[in-house]
Amino acid sequence: MSENRSYPLDIEISPVYIDKILHFVRFYYLRQQPENFRNIRKTREGLFFTASDDNGLWNADFFLKASSPIHVDVDASISTPDSVLDEIKEDLLLVVKIYEEQINRSTLYFSWVEGEDIIPEELPTIRKRLSIRMLTSNMLLLYILFFSITIILFLLFGVYGVFAFIFIQFCIVLLSDKIFMRTGHWKITEKNPYVHVVQYNLSNGEFDEFQKKFSKKMIMNMKSEIYKRSLAVGKEPSCELGEEVFESYGMTCNPQHKSSKVVNVYSIVKTAVDRFGLPMPSIVISNNMVPNAAATGPSPTRGVVLITTGLLVHLEEDEILSVIGHELSHLQGRDPLILFGIIAGEFILRLTVLLPVVVLSPFLYLFIVIWSIYFVAKFFEARADLVSAMKIGQPEVLAESLRKIGYARLAHERKPSSRIPSWLRLDTHPPLYFRIDRLERMKDLEKIKNPLLTSIKDVFLGFKSAFGL
Repeated sequence: MSENRSYPLDIEISPVYIDKILHFVRFYYLRQQPENFRNIRKTREGLFFTASDDNGLWNADFFLKASSPIHVDVDASISTPDSVLDEIKEDLLLVVKIYEEQINRSTLYFSWVEGEDIIPEELPTIRKRLSIRMLTSNMLLLYILFFSITIILFLLFGVYGVFAFIFIQFCIVLLSDKIFMRTGHWKITEKNPYVHVVQYNLSNGEFDEFQKKFSKKMIMNMKSEIYKRSLAVGKEPSCELGEEVFESYGMTCNPQHKSSKVVNVYSIVKTAVDRFGLPMPSIVISNNMVPNAAATGPSPTRGVVLITTGLLVHLEEDEILSVIGHELSHLQGRDPLILFGIIAGEFILRLTVLLPVVVLSPFLYLFIVIWSIYFVAKFFEARADLVSAMKIGQPEVLAESLRKIGYARLAHERKPSSRIPSWLRLDTHPPLYFRIDRLERMKDLEKIKNPLLTSIKDVFLGFKSAFGL
């Protein structure tokens, strides 16, 4: 007897690269493990290989069809462990992502929002990354930083200085939406809902030449020229128009792949808020290629959602919708205010009831408390995943989006030696492997009465399993 499986390997680059992807899988994954894989054959139709154990107790035949997406058919003996099939699936997804990352390194991205300023694509600065981390989702990093300052204030001014500073922090929480709006480049509205993206994949030589020849100012001038000849006159920006502009600036290139994309961001967010029953938040776009989304605000009526152009490029619309659902869950649950209350309460106890304990071992106390607060924050992140699955109705789609966004971290966490450290690090999110596995196993969502209690239970079970308990 045998077990048949079938699943796609979605690719985010041009179908012209499919043959090269299969070649990459063959030589950099299968050929590197002759003890695990045999009968490796590459044909026009696709890539075939067999996985088996050393004792011949089980075997599984894999066929990767040369299509877009790459379609994987598995014919496994009934004795083949599910864990092995799941591991090979994860490996194949990871190898494809590694190849795509190599291609993306030599890809030019041009993004616009109609009626907004022309801004060149750039990686976020350290300052901007910190500001986004501090002001989004649960704002935990901001709280930890501020409460460290209160120690100094307590020593200088006593309890009055501490409470005054706590009040200032509370005001910052209440104004977080106004502050966060300044971290984006473009504002999306119902009248101006679209983000336009044109991308060109160049050869390594052409990409190096482009980087050496053109400054940020010249690239911005190119974008302005493309904008004036397209969106400004009611036309869609095209790849061919971009090449004409390149040539006018003295850059002749032959892109191996070029594509244009228009994303109705307002419509995606509107679909999400309708399913949540929330008011429409403000939407800002950050023009950088790091795929990310975030949300903040003191209440659902004053929410702000930030989306990067990288997220729009790397994810499909249903995946973007599920990610937005995760962020809206934070707004609906008022997570920033709740965590502010938890940390404020702990600090007040630290200076009153628990002060003798702090005096005896201050560093140990602070380490335990800070780690505990980060662990508690994982409950809210797990709840956001669960609520997105319940409201949007696509847990497997959210799992796939997390896999795409965090494939590098996922590859690290899959190592047995990394399971425990992935839970112990100071991160507000549970490990990716846990989140993805949990989402893919979700069933009977309508029976869940309390998402937070369910998530707390799931996080504790995941934490225990990392220790083999």
